[in-house]
Amino acid sequence: MAVAGGSAAALALGAELVARWAEPHRRYHTRTHLAAVLAAIDDLADEAADLAAVRLAAWFHDAVYDGRPGWDEERSAQLAQARLPACGVPAQRVAEVARLVRLTAAHDTLRPGDRNGAVLCDADLAILAAPPSGDRMPTTGRTSDDSMRAIGPVSGDFTPATALTYDGYARAIRQEYAHVPDVAFAEGRSAVLRRLLAAPALYRTPRARALWEERARANMTGELARLRAALAAAQPGGDETA
Repeated sequence: MAVAGGSAAALALGAELVARWAEPHRRYHTRTHLAAVLAAIDDLADEAADLAAVRLAAWFHDAVYDGRPGWDEERSAQLAQARLPACGVPAQRVAEVARLVRLTAAHDTLRPGDRNGAVLCDADLAILAAPPSGDRMPTTGRTSDDSMRAIGPVSGDFTPATALTYDGYARAIRQEYAHVPDVAFAEGRSAVLRRLLAAPALYRTPRARALWEERARANMTGELARLRAALAAAQPGGDETA
């Protein structure tokens, strides 16, 4: 299902988005991440109220990425609002796509009963349940033609979601914030992990909880412990081996 068919505007937009996701400064928010989110949406497809809107929102949710949380999502939402009407996407769906993109700035703003938002947010956080290394994620590992053609026919290589690991994800996030000193990054990252772990449930859809909740919590708990050890070692008189 190509939402906008094969129009010139849809083809141009597809090429633009693929190019944006391939920008050289990205380390985690790459086409690999996009493919992983689209694959996770396919796993959760039955939970969505407007699957086309969710797929479009996945394409746009990090289309603008400068490492400025909140601002990146706002600009990505504005990009969707500017580009999709020319592709023939109805105004109501354009508004829903923009709303969903903005949700990804802070997943904890999701309201009960928001089926589209739950699917997109769960798919965006599916990486938290990736294996540390080696084995495969508990997912189908396939991205449907419907997902990849949500804008229209596109080109470009997309790495399967199953190629991702949690350790690789954590390293890539650190690389995207390479300009932040180690201690400041560890403090900020620890705060994010504590906030996520404090939630009664990371995932909002029953299927996502069944697939990913347990492993995601184990991954984040392990990363948080490593960050705490690094922070302790950085203190005067700290012992790296403690």
